[in-house]
Amino acid sequence: MSDQPITDLSEPRLASSWSAATGSWLPAVILLLVTIVLWEAAVRIFAISAFIIPAPSEIAKSLAAQWGTLMQATLVTAGEILFGFLVSVVVGIAIALVIVRFDWLGRALYPLVVLFQNVPKVALAPIFILWFGYGLAPKIGLILVIAFFPVTLSMLAGMQSVDRSLLALMNSVGASPTQILFRIRVPHSLPNLMAGTKIAATLSVIGAIVGEFAGASDGLGYVIQFASTQLDTALVFAALLLVSVLGIAFYYAAEILERIVVPWAPKFSQS
Repeated sequence: MSDQPITDLSEPRLASSWSAATGSWLPAVILLLVTIVLWEAAVRIFAISAFIIPAPSEIAKSLAAQWGTLMQATLVTAGEILFGFLVSVVVGIAIALVIVRFDWLGRALYPLVVLFQNVPKVALAPIFILWFGYGLAPKIGLILVIAFFPVTLSMLAGMQSVDRSLLALMNSVGASPTQILFRIRVPHSLPNLMAGTKIAATLSVIGAIVGEFAGASDGLGYVIQFASTQLDTALVFAALLLVSVLGIAFYYAAEILERIVVPWAPKFSQS
């Protein structure tokens, strides 16, 4: 008899979890399928040339025909994104810590960080190629300059929003600025930091593709450029599809990491 209530309780919980999960992604899947059907119908009804806009079926054929090449390019681009993203997060956190810990240096550094963020990143790509060659380094550098800023800004917002009374309490018991930083400010900033990493994850995808456009011999950006020169629009769209898949994958990987690092955040406690 003791087992029966447990079974009765677990089934509604599983049903509720499945319903919540389905409700989150099912509308997006339905909208995507409707878009694909309308796209295919529009191309066929209006006889649009594949050179201008290929039908989804043609993109699927190109994806299947070039599967090996596209998968190799996807792995190359994914490696660049991952490495660049990790470097961006480390650098972004380091800059935020320096700005908060050393007030005088922070007042000097923060305007320079904002100023650097306004520099067109596409214009930096040829310079990085000139400095670092055609290998991995220029792609990592470009991802870094594109993706570190949301990490820094988000962590700064979290560390600077600590309750003043809590800081006064720490000062009253003789805590040093470094102790306050790592025991109060950094833990308080973690939800903001994880939100910034999700933005950085998507920007890292853009940085990798821009870097490959500037100079590369492999990767999805290279495939897009090569297919463009061959007027193979279907292959361009197939590569763009894989770029989008990478962006979604890295975003949700960052969201999973957020759930692991800050499970106590209000957004999770309410679910």
